[in-house]
Amino acid sequence: MPTAIELANQFQASLVGEASSPFVGLAPLEQARPDQISFLSNPLYRQQASQSNAGALIVSKSDLEFLQSQSAGAKEQRVYFVSQNPYATFARMAQYFAKQGTPANVPGIHNSAVIDATAIVPNSCHIGPFVQIGAGVKLGERVSILGNTTIARNAQIADDTVIYPNVSIYYGSSIGERCIIHSGAVIGSDGFGFAPDFSASGVEWVKIPQTGNVVIGNDVEIGASTTIDRGAMSDTVIGAGTKIDNQVQIAHNVVIGNGCVIAGCAAISGSTKIGNFCIIGGAANFAGHLTIADRTTVSGNTSIIRSIVEPGQHFTGVYPSMLHAAWEKNAAILRGLDKIRQRLRLLDKK
Repeated sequence: MPTAIELANQFQASLVGEASSPFVGLAPLEQARPDQISFLSNPLYRQQASQSNAGALIVSKSDLEFLQSQSAGAKEQRVYFVSQNPYATFARMAQYFAKQGTPANVPGIHNSAVIDATAIVPNSCHIGPFVQIGAGVKLGERVSILGNTTIARNAQIADDTVIYPNVSIYYGSSIGERCIIHSGAVIGSDGFGFAPDFSASGVEWVKIPQTGNVVIGNDVEIGASTTIDRGAMSDTVIGAGTKIDNQVQIAHNVVIGNGCVIAGCAAISGSTKIGNFCIIGGAANFAGHLTIADRTTVSGNTSIIRSIVEPGQHFTGVYPSMLHAAWEKNAAILRGLDKIRQRLRLLDKK
């Protein structure tokens, strides 16, 4: 079990309390035991933290001062990890304890896997049951590919990336280092591209070949059942450090910058460019061929239909929920707004 001083040194936190105290893991404030660590990142939970049985808390300097003023009895012996960003320190510490409790994937190739003779698979890789790896595929060191995943020809996956079961990675896709791709994700499927040909004899949607690739940077995480389409001619690009939730649709030729966060069920139409460090809420959607500035925040269920050129803005386009009867009344008023505007204009002329 790691001691308090070992954890403080590893995660660059200031230590207040007994340096030799050992800890077995992390837990929520209301459930933590004296041999566990919890955290406080919102002052609204100060009182709950004060009453917690956690043997250690990850806190800010101001929260530490409050909690020390409230301590009584045995809780005066509590250990504190003081951090400028308690939430981020908690996340890194949680990663550490998770790795301690989770056995690593053992290097080796399951006897049911099918690997083309031209593929490059280092001995440090883990290849699970019924995995298929096509011609010309290149894997980096310590890549883990779990059961029933398909890696098509000429795809590249860099060092320390983990691909969970039932992922489909199409031909030519490129995935960076330390990425995580969850079950059911599809990387490099055809973009939705068709040319209409309407004539007297009928209608035909002529498929446009999707000849670009998908390029994913380092430290990207992609959620379950998310789809990232390959480009029509240029590439679809996901920047380094971006985190994408479950069931997100990213269309062809989309470019997403570094360090973005995209929540579940969001949809980004073709050729839209998302800047760096953007935050996109669940079920938000973007029209095609837009440019979105750096550090833009888009609330859940918001539709973005125009480009955003000024960085750092927050957009919301959803009414809060209300009783249906009240919604019907408001909808009736909205339908009549144009008539009201016309009447006001007539009054102004008088």
